[in-house]
Amino acid sequence: MAGTGGTGAVLGRLRRLYDRRFPPDDLPARESLPRYVAPLPEWLEDLGLRLVWPVVAANLVGTAFGFWFYRFQFSITEPVMWPLTPDSPLATLFVALSLALWKLDRSNEYLNALAFFGCIKLGAWTPFVLLAFPAEYPSGTLAALGLVGFVWEYGLYAFLVTSHLAMVVEAFLIHRYAAFGVGAVALATAWYTLNDVVDYLVPVVGEPHHTLLNVEPYLGPGRGFDHTVPAHDVAAAAAVTLTVACVFLALATRVNKVRD
Repeated sequence: MAGTGGTGAVLGRLRRLYDRRFPPDDLPARESLPRYVAPLPEWLEDLGLRLVWPVVAANLVGTAFGFWFYRFQFSITEPVMWPLTPDSPLATLFVALSLALWKLDRSNEYLNALAFFGCIKLGAWTPFVLLAFPAEYPSGTLAALGLVGFVWEYGLYAFLVTSHLAMVVEAFLIHRYAAFGVGAVALATAWYTLNDVVDYLVPVVGEPHHTLLNVEPYLGPGRGFDHTVPAHDVAAAAAVTLTVACVFLALATRVNKVRD
């Protein structure tokens, strides 16, 4: 019993220290929203908002890594289309800026909507594609890759899946401080619809600009990738579906906030 009491006292002191370091009083109130637009438990929302600066820092690191990860795709893409190429790094940049501006009392509704759409759409699309085509990525066995290559490739695979799922989680922090006005939702809808069009349907300049899929074989310099494989259509369908889902979730959040 004494041991249990001692553990409780230690945990209590840690909680009080945590509350002093990250005071809960400055958090926006949690509105009574349906679970489908606010699926996280209140304690997890509070934790994410109270640790906002570490969350911002993690997203900025993820953004830098993402731009590095896209280095090959940048090299084969016309510079005029670069803003539409690195989808996930832009999403993590959007949410980092959204959270930072909220914390600095300079919240921007347009940025909030872009962050919400980006984190849900790219956070869900990437694991879906990686898990839908597991035979293609990672690309080899221990014997083929060697120990270092095997650990790197499978570790990267696990990191990409888990980090993108975390993006979906942090998207559902944004409703605590965002209004999701119609104009902001319209901008985010237009941006991500444009992404879908140039990524899969009408690339405008060069090839489709979606994140490269390992199932689309590289045909060589000057010939690009084979986008006629079925995976291209599957990835496109997932992207469009997620854009529609984001529009629904953002507007449903707006309606319920106004109703309250």
